[in-house]
This record gives sequence, C-alpha cells and structure tokens, in this order.
Amino acid sequence: MSTSSSSKPTKQIHLAAHFPGVNNTTVWSDERSRSQIAFSSFRHFAQNAERGKFDFLFLAEGLRLRETRGLIHDLDVVGRPNTLAILAALAGVTSNIGLVGTLSSTFNEPYELARQLATLDHLSRGRAGWNIVTTSDAFHGANFRRGKFLELADRYTRAQEFFDVSTELWGSWADDALVADKRSGEFVRASGLGLVDHHGPQFDVTGYATLPPSPQRHPVIVQAGDSPDGRGFATNSADVIFSRHADFEAGRAFYDDVKGRLDAVGRPRDSLKILPAATFILGDTHDEAQERSREISRLQVSPQTALSFLEQVWNTDLSGYDVEGPLPSIDPVVTTEGGAKGRAYVHTDPVATAKAWREQAEASGWSIRELVISFAAKHTFVGTPGFVAETINRHVQEDASDGFVIVGNTNPTGLDEFVDRVIPELQERGVYRTDYDEGATLHETLGLPGVAPRSAGSLVSA
Repeated sequence: MSTSSSSKPTKQIHLAAHFPGVNNTTVWSDERSRSQIAFSSFRHFAQNAERGKFDFLFLAEGLRLRETRGLIHDLDVVGRPNTLAILAALAGVTSNIGLVGTLSSTFNEPYELARQLATLDHLSRGRAGWNIVTTSDAFHGANFRRGKFLELADRYTRAQEFFDVSTELWGSWADDALVADKRSGEFVRASGLGLVDHHGPQFDVTGYATLPPSPQRHPVIVQAGDSPDGRGFATNSADVIFSRHADFEAGRAFYDDVKGRLDAVGRPRDSLKILPAATFILGDTHDEAQERSREISRLQVSPQTALSFLEQVWNTDLSGYDVEGPLPSIDPVVTTEGGAKGRAYVHTDPVATAKAWREQAEASGWSIRELVISFAAKHTFVGTPGFVAETINRHVQEDASDGFVIVGNTNPTGLDEFVDRVIPELQERGVYRTDYDEGATLHETLGLPGVAPRSAGSLVSA
C-alpha cells in the first residue's frame, strides 16, 4: 500500500544513464547515430549525463557475439569495447558522475578484478561501481577455461564467494597503513596490511592486496538478478538493483518484496536502491509522443528482428513468414539447445510460450511484428516532458522504485532530449538535485551508507 506524501518525507529521485548497446532498443540506422566504439561517443554520452546530474552511467557487457540458428545476428553486432578501459578513460573527462561497469563473476577471478575496480575507484576519486552478473551457459563459456563446468544452480554460489573474496581484499588494508614518512623512512606500516587467506569451493586466494584503500573502500555494487537466488544475493550484498519491473504495480510488488527482506539481514531500507530500466519518448503533446513511439518501435523491431525473436522460441527457420501476418501455427522444435544464443531471454517451455503468444496475438489482433513490439519495444514513458516527469515522480514517491536507469534509443545523443526537457521538470518539483555535492563519492551521491574505516588494530597481520 502506498503512503501519502503528507505522511512521509518527499524522496529524492535517483537516475542512471544506460549507454545504448547492441540490441534492438538502439536504432543504429537513425541519422543521429554514431560509432559504438569511438571514444567521442562515450565522452558525449557521459558528459551529457553529467550535465543532467545523473547519479551514474552504466555500461553493459557482451562476452560473445549473438547468434541465431548458427549465424551471427548482424542486426545487433556493432561492437562492445572493454568496459574497464572505457570507464578509466571517462574518469578523466568527468568529475562527478558515477562509473558503473558490468563484469561477470563467472568468467573473472576475484583477486584480479578486485584490483582493477579498486584502481578505477582511485582514478575516479571514488566514483566506481560494479554491476556483478553471472553467466551460466556453455555458449559464452566456450571462450573461457571455466565455461562448461559451471552448472546453472552454482552461479550465485560462485557470485557470492567472488563478492566475499573481493570484499576481503578491499578491506585488507587499514586506512592508516600508508605512512610515506620521509623522516623515518617508513612507507607502509606492516601492521596495517592484513593477509587474505581464503579457501572455498570456488576460489583459493592467499596474499596481500596491492593497493591501499580507495576513496569508497569498495565500489558500489549493482545487481540485476530477479530469481529467488538473485533477490537473495541482492539483499545480502548489493547497493543497487537494476530491475526489469518498470510497470507501476509490478514495480511496487518487487519493491515491497526486496525491501521487506532487508530487516532480516540487519539493513535499513534506504541501504538498497531499486532502479528499473526505462525507455522514454517525448512530444509537445500526448498525441505527438504516441505517434513518435509507434514510429520508433517499428524501427527498433525490423522484420528481421521480429523473426529473430520468434525463432528463439520456435527454434526453426521462420524466414518464409510475413511479419505483418499471423504467428506460425506450427509448434516449436524442442531441443536441448535453442536456436538463439547470447541473449538474456530464456524460454524454459517453448511450446507453452508459443501457445500464450498466439492467444495474445489473436485476442489483440496483432501481427508477428506487433506482438514482438509489445514486449521488445514497448516504451516505458510516453508523453510530454511534464507528464513523464510526473510519472517518474509518482513511481518514486509511492514506492514502486527509487528512480530509473534511463535508456535512450540512439547513440550517443539518445539522452540529450531527456536532459534538456525532463530534468528541469523534476528539478522544479524539488525531487531531483540541481547540482552534485562537491567531491561526493558514488555511495554519497546515491545516499548509501559508507564503508566503515579500518585501523591497523582491527586487522590480523601476517
């Protein structure tokens, strides 16, 4: 049940900016679209989001090119440079916005990745964040030495241990360990370094971290899992959940469920922020915005893309079907391996999914393309800037979210209009910052509790 604004303080809205990626949301054929690889694109995106006072920018990651029926899905493949390299470069051309990268706990090692993230936190003066993801399928794993050994059920077990080891490493130096006393000749106080000696089912790590504590001590942890295991991991370890529940009622149910778990683990409700992904289409009038939404959704779901989505379920060649016609009457081909690889969509019961889609399309009078648009290109917020701002505010004030991860539809200018037209509306309502706090870390920008300092006396040294 929502609480009226008169009975509780007005909440401040948190926003993150998602760099358009290799998926159908990005209209790469738009005349405004530019390179997915050139640093100029990332710089424009980051500096524009910082102009809009966003809490952080967010980079997705892809560890293998997507395929459909054994062929590269060329509508999506436009390049994904290494996440950490981009974020390190962006640290030098921004001053306040957080820098969050998606990095797999399945195909990395905690000692190395913890060191890389601590380095980013130092370089950015406390603005680093880690979207910790798991990857369970052998398709991605074929490129990595650990790929095929990890069972689906083990992915969060590994992620939790990965996080625990990383946290040990980030906490292994006392804040006063680095002395650099020129008179005494003492550079590091030996008692301020704790030996990490971890031996678990996934990792064996013995040694000292190579860096002193970074400004945040450890990066902000973002997590996107929606399964019971994913929600459990977020409850225990995450600072932010990148949620898929942008619909108001679904968002409020998710919000209540996850926030309701925090008390049991000794965490206050404000220590975990929930930010669903959200797209937007603006217009000077409601009708203009609706028309723009229809036009852009058809660009996002081309005929080839529509058939590709269906082939993920039917697992057979559907190129002979008219996307403006009805769904296939044939049943899917059920095998142990689906036809589409590299996407996050997983259909555990293709026959049931096909049946449900047919029923939905028939009831709504939808073609193949219109059905795919309904779930793959349905825009979250459509309307005038004032309407979009008020809708976002309602979600936050009535506990359906703490804000949103805003996704544009072109690269790198997709958020320019949002910054120019929606941000001022939020600021006028008094629910969004007009400037950053000078020198704030990402923890502080998000209103999260900081990490407690450590002294040499609190460490067990070697």
